[in-house]
Parts: sequence; C-alpha cells; structure tokens
Amino acid sequence: MEVKTSLLDNMIGVGDMVLLEPLSEDSFIENLRNRFDHNEIYTYIGSVVISMNPYRSLPIYTPDKVEEYRNRNFYELSPHIYALADEAYRSLRDQDKDQCILITGESGAGKTEASKLVMSYVAAVCGKGQEVNKVKEQLLQSNPVLEAFGNAKTVRNDNSSRFGKYMDIEFDFKGDPLGGVISNYLLEKSRVVKQPRGERNFHVFYQLLSGASDDTLKKLKLDRDFSKYNYLSLDSAVVNGLDDAANFRTVRNAMQIVGFMEDEVQSVLELVAAVLKLGNIEFKPESRCNGIDESRIKDKNDLKEMCELLGTEQSVLERAFSYRTVEAKLEKVSTTLNVAQAYYARDALAKNLYSRLFSWLVTRINESIKAQTKARHKVMGVLDIYGFEIFEENSFEQFIINYCNEKLQQIFIELTLREEQEEYIREGIEWTNIEYFNNAIICDLIENHQNGILAMLDEECLRPGTVTDETFLDKLNTICAEHQHFESRLSKNSKFITDHSLPHNCFRIQHYAGKVLYRAEGFVDKNNDLLYRDLSQAMYKANHSLMKQLFPEGNPAKVNLKRPPTAGFQFRASVGTLMRNLQTKNPNYIRCIKPNDKKASHIFTDSLVCHQVRYLGLMENVRVRRAGYAFRQAYESCLERYKMLCKRTWPHWRGPAREGVEVLMADLKVPADEFSYGRSKIFIRNPRTLFFLEERRRQCLQDLATLIQKIYRGWKCRSNFLLLKKSQIVVAAWYRRYAQHNRYQKIKSATTVVQSYTRGWQARKLLRELKYQKRCVEAVTTISAFWHGTQVRREYRKFFRANAGKKIYDFTIQRIMQKYFLGLKNTMPSMSPVDKSWPAKPYRFLDGVHTELRRTFHLWRCKKYRSQFTEEKKAVYEEKLEASEIFKDKKALYASSVSQPFMGDYLEISKNPKYQKLNSAVDEKVLLADVVNKINRANGKGTARIFLLTKKSVVLADQKTGQVKASVPLPDLTSVSVSTQSDGFFALKLKEGSASAVKGDFLLSSEHLIEIITKLHRTGATAEDSEQLNIDISDEFLVQFKHDKVCVKFIQGAPKNGNSVSCKRKNNRLLEVSVPTTA
Repeated sequence: MEVKTSLLDNMIGVGDMVLLEPLSEDSFIENLRNRFDHNEIYTYIGSVVISMNPYRSLPIYTPDKVEEYRNRNFYELSPHIYALADEAYRSLRDQDKDQCILITGESGAGKTEASKLVMSYVAAVCGKGQEVNKVKEQLLQSNPVLEAFGNAKTVRNDNSSRFGKYMDIEFDFKGDPLGGVISNYLLEKSRVVKQPRGERNFHVFYQLLSGASDDTLKKLKLDRDFSKYNYLSLDSAVVNGLDDAANFRTVRNAMQIVGFMEDEVQSVLELVAAVLKLGNIEFKPESRCNGIDESRIKDKNDLKEMCELLGTEQSVLERAFSYRTVEAKLEKVSTTLNVAQAYYARDALAKNLYSRLFSWLVTRINESIKAQTKARHKVMGVLDIYGFEIFEENSFEQFIINYCNEKLQQIFIELTLREEQEEYIREGIEWTNIEYFNNAIICDLIENHQNGILAMLDEECLRPGTVTDETFLDKLNTICAEHQHFESRLSKNSKFITDHSLPHNCFRIQHYAGKVLYRAEGFVDKNNDLLYRDLSQAMYKANHSLMKQLFPEGNPAKVNLKRPPTAGFQFRASVGTLMRNLQTKNPNYIRCIKPNDKKASHIFTDSLVCHQVRYLGLMENVRVRRAGYAFRQAYESCLERYKMLCKRTWPHWRGPAREGVEVLMADLKVPADEFSYGRSKIFIRNPRTLFFLEERRRQCLQDLATLIQKIYRGWKCRSNFLLLKKSQIVVAAWYRRYAQHNRYQKIKSATTVVQSYTRGWQARKLLRELKYQKRCVEAVTTISAFWHGTQVRREYRKFFRANAGKKIYDFTIQRIMQKYFLGLKNTMPSMSPVDKSWPAKPYRFLDGVHTELRRTFHLWRCKKYRSQFTEEKKAVYEEKLEASEIFKDKKALYASSVSQPFMGDYLEISKNPKYQKLNSAVDEKVLLADVVNKINRANGKGTARIFLLTKKSVVLADQKTGQVKASVPLPDLTSVSVSTQSDGFFALKLKEGSASAVKGDFLLSSEHLIEIITKLHRTGATAEDSEQLNIDISDEFLVQFKHDKVCVKFIQGAPKNGNSVSCKRKNNRLLEVSVPTTA
C-alpha cells in the first residue's frame, strides 16, 4: 500500500493559515518566520499559496518532486507551488474548467520565478510527442526573450520585471499544449532614458555589448565600453551573479527556438543599437536674428551612424529634431525647438522606439506560439504583474500600477467569496454573509468615467490652453475633495486640518493596502506620452524593415489629425479587458513575499514582511476563509485519517464513508455546533476542533506504535529462539559427523603405517637379492675381460713396438687440433665488419691456418652484414664509398663528412608549399636540393641560391621567389674543381661552346660539398649521353667568367669573421679564399 503524507503530518508551524490559532498579525508573521527558518517557503491560506523568496536554490524542484505532487490532492502533501499548479492543470484537463493563476507581490518577491515554476511543472506533467514538445519548448523559451527586453536590475531585484505579462496557454481535450497568447501591460519605458541610482537599463543593452561578437558589434557600429553610452548607468553596469555574455547567447538561442528568422534577429539588434546611439545625440543652443532660440546637434557622427542603422536620411531626422510641425485642418505651422524641447523629442523617440519594438516582439512571439487548430481550446492563464508599490517618491507609473492592484484585489475578494459560496451551496451548507472591506469605492475613485482621477487627467490633457500638473491637481481638489479616500493639502486646509506631511504639489489616496502619497509632477506629460508627428514621419520614411510596422501613424497618406489615446486611457482599457478575461476563469492565487531588502538568504525582516502582508490583504483573506468553516475534508480522507480513534471504525469500516465519520464524531463526543455534514465533505468550524482530533490521533498512533513494538518484539524473540534451536541441531549433527570422521582418519592412518612397514621390509629383501645377482654378473664379466685382454696382448705384442711412434704423433696432433678449434669457437670476435680483433695463435705451426681462417671469417661476416642492407641503404653506402674513393686523403673536409648521412633533399621541396612553383617547373625527380652561395666575381660575396640536381640537369633558383635562374644539362658539365682545404667552395666548369656556357662557369659554396660532388659524379657516370665527370682537387684553379679567366687561390690563415671561410677579390684575375687553419 502506498504511504501518503498529509498537510498536517510533521508540520512545522501551521501549513495552512486558516488553521492558525490564535489568529493575529503577530502570530501570522511568527508562523511565516518559523517556516522560513526551516526552509519551508510555501504556506497555504485555503487554496491560496504564499511564497517566500529564499534568495538561494533549494532542492525542492527536482523531477522526483514533480512526480511526488503529480495527480495528488491539494491538501494531501506539504504546501508547494507544484500542488497549486497540479490542481489547476487537473481541473482544466478533467473538469473542462478554464484556469488562471494570479501571481502578485512587490519587486524582488519572486513573481517571475514563480511563473517559470508553474509553466515548467505544467510542461513536465502534460503529454509527450514531437509536436507537443516543440510547443512546450517554444512556450518556455519565450521567457528569456521577454526577460532580456523587459527586465532590469533595480535596487530591490536584480531581475525585476518592468512590465506586466499575462499568458494564456491553450490545451486540447487531452490536456496537451497547443500554443499560447501573451499580453503585455505598461512597459516602464522611462527607464530607457533615465535610471535611478543603483539601477540599470534593460538587460538587452548590456547583454548585447558583453556577448555579441566583434564582427556583430562592428556591423552595429557599437563599442563594448558601457561608458560611451549616455543611456546606460555605470554605477550598476556589472551585477554579481548575472553573466550578460552567457545570457546573450541564451537569448539568441531562445529567439531561434521560438521561430525568429536570422534577418529578424538582426533587425531587432539594429534597433537596440539605434536606441543607444540616440542617447549620445546632444544639442547646443543657437539664437536667430529674430531672437528666437533654436537648437543644433553638437556632433553629427552618432546621428549619422544611427541613420545608417535605420536606413533613413540624416537631413530628415536632423530637421525633425530641430522643428515641430503642427497641423490643424488645412493649415500647417512649423516652429523651432529649443534645447530642452529637442532633448524631450530625442527621449520621446527613444522611449517610443523601444516600447514599440517590445510590443512587436510580443506580437511576433504570439505568431509563433499561437495554436494552429481552430477548434475550441481549454485555457490556463498565468498573470505575472507588478505588485503594489509604495516608494519615497511615487509618480504616474506607481499610480496606474496600484490602480491595477486595486482591481486585482477587488476580483480576488469577489472570486474568493464566490468560490466559498459556491462550495457551501454545492455541499448543502447554509451560507451566511461575510463582512469584508470592499475596495470598489477606491476603484471608482480612479476609473469613474466622469469624476474618476484618470478621466480628469485625460480631460486636462485634451483641454485647450495652458495645461500643467498644477491645473490637474486643482481640478482634483475641486472634484475629489470630499471623497473619503482622497487627501490633499488644499482639501485638508478646507477642513481646518494641518498636515505638514502632505506637500502642496501632492495628493494622497487611501488604498486597500495603505495610504500612498503621489507627486503630481509629470502626470500630464507621462499621460500624454506625446511623440512629435515629424519624428513619426521621419521613422516611417526609413528603409528599415520594421519601421513602417512600428510607426504606422507616420504614413503621409494616412495623416490622422485626431489626438492619439492617452497612456492612462490605454491602460484602463487593458485592465478592463484583463478583468473580464479573469472573470471567465477559475482563479488560483500565488502571493509572493520578499523576506528582506538585502537580497540575502536566511534573513527575515519582520517589519518588511508585515508591510507586505498588509498590502496583499492576507489577513483579510484568512478572515474571509475562516468566516464560515475553517477546515473542510472529504469523508473518505477524514475516515482514513481518524478511524483509529473509534473501535467501531478501526481497523476497517465496511459501510459508506459518511456514516463512518458520523459514528466517529459521535464516539468522540465532538459538540454538534463545531461541525456540519456536507454532501461529500465534513466542515469543521473551529481550528481547535481539528487540533483536538490531531492530538487524539497522535496519542492513538503512539499507543498503536507501542502495541506494534510489543508484538514485533515477541515475534522477534520467538523467531530468535527457533533459529537458535534449529542451529543447535545442525551444530550437533555436524559435530558427530566431524568426530566420526576424525576416528576413521586415525584408523586409516594406522593401517597405512603398518602397510608401509610391511612393504618396505619386502622391498629391502628383494633389493638385497638383486644386488647379489648383479655383483655375481659383474665379477664374471671382469674376469672374462681380463682374460681376453691377456690373450690379445700376447697376440699383438710383436706388432705394437714397430708402429707406436707414428700412432702417438698422430694422436697428439689430433688432440692439439681439436683443442685449437674448440678454443677458437669460444673466443670468436663480434660480427661487426670493423672489429679487427682475432684470437692469438697458440702454436707456430698453425700460422697459415690461423691467417686463412681469419680472412675467411672476415669475408663471411661481411657477406652476412651486407645481406641485411635495403636497396636505399646500399645506395647510401655506395655513395659513401664513392666519396671515399674521390676525396679520402685528398681533401681535409672529407673526414668531417663521414659521420654525416647523405640526405639529398634538405629543403623537402616536394612537401614545402613555398617551393610548389619550383617543384612543378622541374620535370625529373630531384636527387639533391640544398641552399648554396653563388660567388660574385666582382666582390667575392655570396648570393643564396637553391641548388637542384636531377638525373639530367643542374638547376639554380632564387631562394626567395623560387624563380629558376639557370639550368645546366649534365652533358654540358666537363669537370668540377675543389680545393684540398676544409672549405665548401667548388667550381662547375662548363663545356665551351655550349648554350649553358654563355655566362661562364659557376663558383659555388656549400656546407654539403662532399655529397654534392659525389652525387654529381655518380649521376654523370650513370647517364647515357654524358661523359665521366672529372674531379680536380687543387688549391689553385681557373674559372671562366664570361670572356675572362679568373684564378681562385686557397690559402690558410686567420680570417676576419671568426672561423668562417672568406673570399676576397685581389685583382681582375685573382680571387683569394682564406681558410681557417685546422688544429
């Protein structure tokens, strides 16, 4: 049987605030603190989930947790956000009820994370399949995109949502997601141009500068340095725990998954870059002759780059920043803008450009994630919207945010009461009206179409003449002065009440969450949200792919002189649509609370939590929930939990569950006014009654545990005794077997000893008889041998004395030769051909044999050594042998070349791409490739050349370019001249009258002279059409240079450049080469 835990089991504090006893604000806060200290961040108020932000990761969101809460009753397990998500999903799937999950709380309370957890849970428990997984992935990946463009770092939250988001997730009849629709509310676009101290602009600006590649930034004309952009605050540009570069890559990947094309992503990044460039445009004042002040742009470089990004003409946008055109029917009036107005126009364009880009992103995401089928869908809405805000200075943004929260509180109270009433009616319980504070009067103060604050603000914005924030405040004082939830300095003075906490330019509204002081300054401008028509038309004229979609009012063919709707009007309409949408769905609430302002874990600030509890109306919620019955439970669950308290229901009740509960309550003598029986549930009025049942259950569980322990211990002792008894029998049987086995082994051993002694005596007796017979046979044989020997000696004595000397000599020589060969075998030298050792001769008469054996052995081991050579190695040794024949004892350089292997291709000309052109110019196989110095007859200096030797020719090429300088066929070579010294000079002498001899002979120098001359000699000898190449070794030889012959003379001495060989021209007929003296 599966073991189930309950909300009431192992409870830390109280898991459901409805059961809190006694109920007060202090006990409410203390219960939250107690649970928070034990990492219990979720608490219920009936079906409402309170979520405390832990500011750290907790191991309570694992796949195992998802499975634990899947398809479980809401109160069956400890409080968790997964329980609410599962309840909403199952109601949608099984009962065909559209759901909405409302997530509220102030900035930093964890609303965005809560919405992510709800969506991830729904994605985990719904169906699987390729198409379903694609839809789920697109829905989940829309979050990083919207967070990048709509979230920012604030003093309260490093990832604060600066817009409201409502997502409708659409499901089919099986509960599989089909798509979704996202609605956004009131993006805080003023943050684009100005951020409070300690906060920063929207994430996407920092992510783009930190994570984009250098090539991307170059295309966008951006620099990574944040300080170069006026719209980016520098004091909080870098946030601990936020990796902007990694987040940028995440956003790019998410946009790809959602369905953005690459050109769309590039267009979005271009607009983001244009906003940054727009902030760098600055203006300077300029006075005209008529005394009118106007403005001019200081540095037009940023304007030029911005126009290139947007594809618009620089002159058009420059004029839009300097002039404003007002149209009235058929008349146009153009006025100049001063510096302040120009800056206002710039910031208005930046805010509108960014906010419209954000709206376009939401629309584009909706196109990708919308359901493809037109059949009726089940819908689950997730609302993640800003919480109630009370700052030191509250302006228009806080006013409409708090108006939205008033509407949410109103619908929360209405839906909660309606849910309670519906359950009472469904269960047949008498409904009693509940008194509660109805904030409809506050909502009416704000949204009334005639005398509401928003209506009066719109009226002021549309009124001709001078309109200021002061005239708006005066109008409020005139119309709303008597309203019980409105206060101002003037209304207080009219009642002869002095309130110095209320400045002249402010008004105060008594919201359901407390009093909020609003500064009237900026209300009119922010409500107007005015963008000059010149700027709209300039944006529409841009060639950028998105501009015509973002600024449709700029189309000259569709000029609309009607004033655009105000920000307040648009937001009121959006909130009205949202409220009507929520009214059609079954609500589920998550109330997020921030435990401290330091964004630190394990810190619980009572005053801050108390403030949030008040303005979230949580105490009001508990009181509404407890106004009737505090606790209700299905009969089956109640009977299963408390059946052990009554003998008649324990351990099994055979009848209906309700009858079992009635028997149980009657047996426990619970007062009848403390509970009521519904159709499927029992309703308990007071938490004390529930705690009484829990205490009795706890005592009964202890008694049952004691009984179980007693029975278990008795069973364990009996089992142990039976085991011991069984073990004793087994041990006794094994011991008897062991004793009998030992007795048998002793008898067997004694028998074996007796048998061995008997067999030994018999064997010794037989041995003595055999030895005696053997001695008898040996004696007979010995006597016979001696006798036959005597007979033979007598017969041959007469022959022995005549041949004894020769036989002894032959025997002695034979023994000496045998000893010699055996000794030679053991002292043979190694198999190396260069090993000249040989064993000493033992006797003089073996001189000839000794010498011949040594020669034969040497020839044999040379043959064995040669048989190991490969063809390549034979060729190398043949070259070395030929070099020895040519240069040994003739040139001093030869000795140092013996140990150096002949490599041939020192330049790896076939592999080196540098010499690819040269390699292709040479048709034959290259036998030798090396760098040599070609000696200039004019000054004796060398020029580096590439020396190539093939089977048919010698090629000289330029070392840098690889260009062939000279190619000499081998038949044209007559001889080669070298010196006897240790230098590397050699002269290639050409046949007179040949085409190669036009420029004369070649005087060259190389470090591999021995190898070059040897290969030349071998190649010339093997060529069919060439004669044997002569090698002239002399310290003085003639070289033909064009028409003159020059003598090259080698002398020994100390050259100037260290130990190197130097060549110097003495006169027109003599080149002197100085070679260092070798020690």
